[in-house]
Amino acid sequence: MTHEESRFTTEEAVRLDVFLTQQLGQTRNQITQLIEQNCVSVDGKATAKSGLKLKPSQLVVITFPEQKSTPALEIDFDVEILFEDDDILVINKPSSLTVHPAPSVKEPTLVDWLKHKGIALSTLSGEERHGIVHRLDRGTSGAMVIAKNNEAHEALSLQLQDKTMGRYYLAVVTPPLKETITIIDRPIGRSAHNRLKMAINENGKNAKTAFAKVLMSHDETEELIACKLFTGRTHQIRVHLESISRHIIGDHLYGTSAKSDKMERILLHAYNLYFTHPTTQKRVNFTAPLDHVVEDYLQKHFDSKELHELIDPLRIERLFSTEPL
Repeated sequence: MTHEESRFTTEEAVRLDVFLTQQLGQTRNQITQLIEQNCVSVDGKATAKSGLKLKPSQLVVITFPEQKSTPALEIDFDVEILFEDDDILVINKPSSLTVHPAPSVKEPTLVDWLKHKGIALSTLSGEERHGIVHRLDRGTSGAMVIAKNNEAHEALSLQLQDKTMGRYYLAVVTPPLKETITIIDRPIGRSAHNRLKMAINENGKNAKTAFAKVLMSHDETEELIACKLFTGRTHQIRVHLESISRHIIGDHLYGTSAKSDKMERILLHAYNLYFTHPTTQKRVNFTAPLDHVVEDYLQKHFDSKELHELIDPLRIERLFSTEPL
């Protein structure tokens, strides 16, 4: 099978990744992937070093990998769109929807839905990408941003890394928190006892979450709380709560009372998402409405008169601004 090739000759001393970024007009991240896949040779010798120093008059040849593509599964659901323009798509992901396909996942995923919408990013590495910038667990609902082009994807990924993209979650926990603000800064890694779980692990990746009291339930055994993420580890909120002997209603993986907890879904919702728009450079803020399951539970167990005033997005943000985090 013939693979497409491109050939360039250097005119000055320059790093390989910088040179190819200039020649191809693609992001540095994509160029690095291409180099690391041994798709690039310099004067006939393959190299996987992005930082290789090139000399004038060297021949750089790129052999592009074949584009991989898998057909989308049929979907029988739709996803609420909170905002869409040429660069980004902000959605309210429903609970029970998996974001990425995997061998263990048999049902259609968010990526299948994006394929049906025609959202697929061009990529030099041959891998299929669909603009997923950050993930939500299958059972968690709420706000997600999806990039519709490579430039937006790169810009949003950088914001995720440098913490200028922020997320606030709502959760119903038991028992209630002790302090008005609780900050947990402990590393998370794979559990040694259960391969499905994550756990506090001193050799894991750093993880930091802040939790704030919002409203006590009628019987004072449960509490609606807000959570602010400073990192984005797998199951981070759930693991950090478990580390202080708290669990989210409906969480049958980290929960301690599965028999008495009959909830059909975990009461964890990515409520608010903010970031800088990759094109306009203006800060944007999106709130994902609660689904009927969460809304019904809150109406039944909490004071509905206080509820909607207390979960005003600006108030949720202010809960954390008074504490040095």
